[in-house]
Amino acid sequence: MTQTNREGRSTQPKPGHKRGAESKPGAKANGELPGWTNGLRQLYDQVVDEDLPDSFRDLLSRLDDQR
Repeated sequence: MTQTNREGRSTQPKPGHKRGAESKPGAKANGELPGWTNGLRQLYDQVVDEDLPDSFRDLLSRLDDQR
């Protein structure tokens, strides 16, 4: 399933990244979650969807080249 991040770019969900009540620890029996969970989920999704900085990508590339 393809998603779109806040910049409008298509992204693929990360392995193990599920959405839905079954993947949210602390869900109440009636399916309700505490109010703060929405904000935390949005923050998490924004961080996961951020692009890798070029400097970090370059570092990973150099480390792979050393192998």
